Amino acid sequence: MKKIRLIIIISILNLNFGFSQTKSEIDLLLNGISETENSKEITKTKQAKKIIAFGENSLKTLSDFFTNSSLTKIKSECQKRNLTKGELAIIVADRIENMPYFQLTGIQNCLLEFCEGNPNLIEYYLPSIKDLGIEKFKKKYVEWLFWRKLSKREKRKIERNKKREYKRKMKELEKKPAGNTV
Repeated sequence: MKKIRLIIIISILNLNFGFSQTKSEIDLLLNGISETENSKEITKTKQAKKIIAFGENSLKTLSDFFTNSSLTKIKSECQKRNLTKGELAIIVADRIENMPYFQLTGIQNCLLEFCEGNPNLIEYYLPSIKDLGIEKFKKKYVEWLFWRKLSKREKRKIERNKKREYKRKMKELEKKPAGNTV
């Protein structure tokens, strides 16, 4: 029994340490990328290539950086300003797995004409993300990360439960007497 307890404790400690190490490693890699001068060169850096190689396992950790407003040296020709570390994390996350731009920003630009030759498609949407609010964008992104992995059956089940809950609340409201009417 003591051996089992010890194994469980060691496993939990290893999981926690491994996760924080990943976050600190991604932080260091983002800091390395932030020395790049042009946003078009972001994904050509060895640091970006390393994060991209981590694959979808790094997406949740990258989303933790979305709200980081520290300015970098990276100049965006499209935005005519320097990018923040959070925007850098958004760009790298989009390169790992393309985001559903309309679903997350409410804006769909099929032509992407205003900044030709930029490989970072999400960069076009940075003003929309700022207008939406970076916290709200991050929340939508994390929900999307969860939602995209569910099977169709699991999604239908969640939607049915939402509808049942909505109907239950509506019935409760109908049962409550309306306030004093004159």
